[in-house]
Amino acid sequence: MLGRKDGMLFECVLVDINTQEDYCDPLGSSPVGNAIELMPALRRVMAWTKRNLVPMVSSVESHRATELTDSGTPICCLDGSTGQRKVAFTLLRQRAFVEIDNTLAVPKNFFRQYQQVIFRKRTDDLLANPKADRLLTQLPVTEFIVVGAGLETSIKAAVLGLLARNKKVTIVSDACGYWHKGTAILALRQMEIKGATVITLDELLTRKLDRKMRSCYHPHRIKVTDADRIRHETEQNPRTTGARHPGKPRDVEVISRNGRSSAPRATSPRPTKPAGQADGTS
Repeated sequence: MLGRKDGMLFECVLVDINTQEDYCDPLGSSPVGNAIELMPALRRVMAWTKRNLVPMVSSVESHRATELTDSGTPICCLDGSTGQRKVAFTLLRQRAFVEIDNTLAVPKNFFRQYQQVIFRKRTDDLLANPKADRLLTQLPVTEFIVVGAGLETSIKAAVLGLLARNKKVTIVSDACGYWHKGTAILALRQMEIKGATVITLDELLTRKLDRKMRSCYHPHRIKVTDADRIRHETEQNPRTTGARHPGKPRDVEVISRNGRSSAPRATSPRPTKPAGQADGTS
């Protein structure tokens, strides 16, 4: 089972749903109704996550330009667009971006090297991504803590999916964005009835994790070399070519088919001949 080496067990894992510019920025193309209140709440959640070294699983919506919404209007979070990017403060320094390729292969013990794993998704349901489904289903964790955007859509789908897999799920209500307050309240009640726990942000911030059950990743214990880094334009759309966005950390790894990393391998220098030695002589 993923992550069970040496009996590793996490007290909690933060599940961050769709914290992207189009949804969380009040100036985005489809901002949630409580975007102004949501942004500072998410900042506090991220500060708590970094302070406690909480492992984090994130999702980003990724749509093609030809897709339409159910009502027939143009869709947001298009591949490669500015609005598709995650809000900057929700990106941790050590993170891995996992591409979609319709396989179940994911690397073992993700959180021994990374604190954050980011999955792309084409639908509202994060668990429709087979890699995300496998990781979240097999991850040895006591509790999933859910925040993000789309309480009545993507968050509801993720929470109900985790509950159906017999996982303990906690929703931080004031760190979740919604478009329609009435529908969001109804969705929250449905998730509670199914077994989810609803807490406030202040309740979350009072929690301090046991050091033995935090992420195995530690920024001072892992040495990242240039050979372990991948340089590309943007982690949100790694297939495009061009210059990298300024200010973006370079230690981002893309995991693709069969769970293999796209980071370049280190090579040994070629031996050189002593000065004055001719070819074919000893």
